[in-house]
Amino acid sequence: MRAEIKGLNEECGVFGVWGHEDAAAITYYGLHSLQHRGQEGAGIVVSDKEKLKIQKGMGLVNDVFSEEKLSRMNGSAAIGHVRYTTAGDSDFINCQPLLFNSQTSSLALAHNGNIVNATALKRQLEHQGSIFQTTSDTEVIAHLIKRSGYPNLTDSIKNALTMVKGAYALACLVEDAMIVALDPNGLRPLAIGKLGDAYVVSSETCAFDIIGAEFVRDVQPGELITINDEGMHIDRFSLTTNRSLCSMEYVYFARPDSNVDGINIHMARKNLGRVLAKEAPVEADVVTGVPDSSISAAIGFAEETGIPYELGLIKNRYVGRTFIQPSQALREQGVKMKLSAVRGVVEGKRVVMVDDSIVRGTTARRIVKMLKEAGAKEVHVRISSPPIVNPCYYGIDTSTKGELIASTKSTEAILEELGADSLSYLSVDGLMEGIGRDDSSPNCGQCLACFTGSYPTEIFPEADHPYDKVMGGK
Repeated sequence: MRAEIKGLNEECGVFGVWGHEDAAAITYYGLHSLQHRGQEGAGIVVSDKEKLKIQKGMGLVNDVFSEEKLSRMNGSAAIGHVRYTTAGDSDFINCQPLLFNSQTSSLALAHNGNIVNATALKRQLEHQGSIFQTTSDTEVIAHLIKRSGYPNLTDSIKNALTMVKGAYALACLVEDAMIVALDPNGLRPLAIGKLGDAYVVSSETCAFDIIGAEFVRDVQPGELITINDEGMHIDRFSLTTNRSLCSMEYVYFARPDSNVDGINIHMARKNLGRVLAKEAPVEADVVTGVPDSSISAAIGFAEETGIPYELGLIKNRYVGRTFIQPSQALREQGVKMKLSAVRGVVEGKRVVMVDDSIVRGTTARRIVKMLKEAGAKEVHVRISSPPIVNPCYYGIDTSTKGELIASTKSTEAILEELGADSLSYLSVDGLMEGIGRDDSSPNCGQCLACFTGSYPTEIFPEADHPYDKVMGGK
């Protein structure tokens, strides 16, 4: 059982490099910078232009790789992956990249996102004779590529991706090329940079800063980009696009030092806090943010209101998984292992507690209780995103509506459950204003499905067996 203090978890992050003699080491550092996107497993596949080698395992990047292991991964190209499980079981076989060998060549795949029609496609592929080795939806893409029947890999990938629905920032590696693609809605971020003469790709630009690479461009929805010794070739597999970048990248997932679609995450979160302060002002003595993703919004809230910002909550950064299974009583106190209230800051004060989201409500309730036990006179909860009332099918760990407290309870009922003195969320309009993306589409090019229920793709409930309409099967 995971003892997360947050209710949201992202599926993974991808990284790749082409044309660098230390490709495996560069990928290792790239994955380190993406560790926040997944902590359950990590992997690297490297190419020496003749064959692909893989190293992967469960745990953090540091757990999986050592200097000795990396020294054996010779090659000038590599792709890597950090994983958090939302699709497929949490075990070694599902760790990515996935490597597939055939008589003529090899193919490695790393994927960030979730394929909403994966079950339907897998059922049809099995009907046609495919045998799956993992429970990861990424393997579906590999089977579609192999079954496409096209003579070259680029056309095979294009054909496969026309059948896939959902979110995918995809990195593929073969002996003589690295290919990256982004779904037609651009639900997940993917950027390209240069490190000297080498090309690098990453789920977030913070990885470029770590390795000293220069940002070149974002991969656009529906693009398929081939990188090889001849350079970078930009192509498309879909001409129909509807930019719907996940809003939670700005609110919670991405690192503050990353730029997503040209917008710095820290500044976007500060702006969300400013707008929240305008929409839901409150008389208070101190503002504090729930570490780490809410600190920027809390600073923005404080600056807008003039209420001092203080570190009222401290995160213990040395808490890992424990091998013991705590009793329910200890589990209820588990949040204190990861967060502590600073009594000297909150005692006798009216505290504004800024958080990025409320999913199930359990964590927020415990933090409110913690602040009041530390002597806070009042606790006013301010959330820098709208109420999450719908599940995400694109790679965020909120799979059912019943898990979401805001889908079944009013704000007043949630306030009572939290034990706070007031509770306010940011509005949807306030979210888009705060992020400030310059896009002419009605949703400003963002996915708002978890707030509004308007999904950018068709959703395929597994129980409906939708492969008949998707693949023409019977």
